Amino acid sequence: MFDRTEIIIRSGKGGDGAVSFRREKFVPLGGPDGGDGGSGGDVVFKVDRNEDTLKKYYYRKEHNAENGQPGGSRKKYGKSGKTLELPVPPGTIITDITAEHNPVLMADMDEENQQLLAAKGGKGGLGNVHFSTSTNQTPRLASKGTPGEEKRLLLELKLIADVGIIGLPNAGKSSLLSVSSGAKPKVAAYPFTTLQPELGTVLSGQAAFVMADIPGLIEGAAEGKGLGHEFLRHIVRTRLLVHLINGSSEDPLKDFNLVNRELAVYDRELTRKKQLVVVNKIDMPEVAGRTGELIHRFATEGIQLDFISALTGEGVHGLMEKISRQLERIQPAEIKSETAPVKVFKPGPARAAVNIEKQEGYYIIHDTDLERIAYGSDISNGEVRRQLWGLIEKRVSAKTLQKIGIQPGDVVKLGDFEWRW
Repeated sequence: MFDRTEIIIRSGKGGDGAVSFRREKFVPLGGPDGGDGGSGGDVVFKVDRNEDTLKKYYYRKEHNAENGQPGGSRKKYGKSGKTLELPVPPGTIITDITAEHNPVLMADMDEENQQLLAAKGGKGGLGNVHFSTSTNQTPRLASKGTPGEEKRLLLELKLIADVGIIGLPNAGKSSLLSVSSGAKPKVAAYPFTTLQPELGTVLSGQAAFVMADIPGLIEGAAEGKGLGHEFLRHIVRTRLLVHLINGSSEDPLKDFNLVNRELAVYDRELTRKKQLVVVNKIDMPEVAGRTGELIHRFATEGIQLDFISALTGEGVHGLMEKISRQLERIQPAEIKSETAPVKVFKPGPARAAVNIEKQEGYYIIHDTDLERIAYGSDISNGEVRRQLWGLIEKRVSAKTLQKIGIQPGDVVKLGDFEWRW
């Protein structure tokens, strides 16, 4: 079943800013003209109704967006990386599992053309044109682009069907789907013929609805026995359940209660869904002969029965009409049992204060912006080092360093840049 898989996504890194100066025939002392780097590409998921499984993500686990290109001379911006658009079928749940013990539900992708920005590309670095001041008209500083995001995601597909046919193995679910729609599921007289959900569109009068054959449940399915979890997740989105019972079973009421117990263990909300309880195989003499007994026994539990033969088609047309009438009374807003994630918009973080770490003769300065400039500049050049130290002094005063105990000969460190005090 290609309805659950884990993948890794990476947005693109921002391009580096450039260090460049105007070089023109009649402008011998041109100013800085280094351009900014381009932004890294985003990773975006988009609902595509032409997709019906997660198969492509099952075989390909890593997906990378393009990096931004570095800036150029003449204030040319680097080219931004292309957005990586990943199509998913409607009904896909996307969960961020990067922090293994703290999964975060990112989106419930069930609307046409719905999009999710899953990983934002890195920002492009600044070219040296941004570092020009009245006292420094030949800046040789530029900043690195910021890295992109890397996330580990869990993709789960929950089928979007109006009606789910549930019941124990060999109750005749596939046969009912086949005789009532154009679907051609595998049908045979032994349990677990169906190993993945099948969908079919049913036409009833002027109405049409999608019906899903949910593979047979067994006792313990909610704990994952058999393929329990693989099947149960597909019932969540259905608006109506058709609970199909094998009329030739030794104890049909026991079968009915067993399936409902598994639904309740998996998700209590499932027991609140409207169910039409249908006894199959009415074409068999032993089943036809016990209809009165079954009606009476289920009636004591407040349950009304319908009888059909998925083999001969007896009662199927009437059942489809009943389903159509029931669906008219059930609003789509009632179908979700899970809470959709709430979008929270937060202001961008304020610039963090400079942090100075003291470590065996070193005073290590932690400042993201200054570190990007240090990594993006040629710190082997004496003039670059002088200019960089000028920026550091604006953020970290000499008094601050002296207050925390710096002594002559100690080393100030910023990234790979070192300066002896």
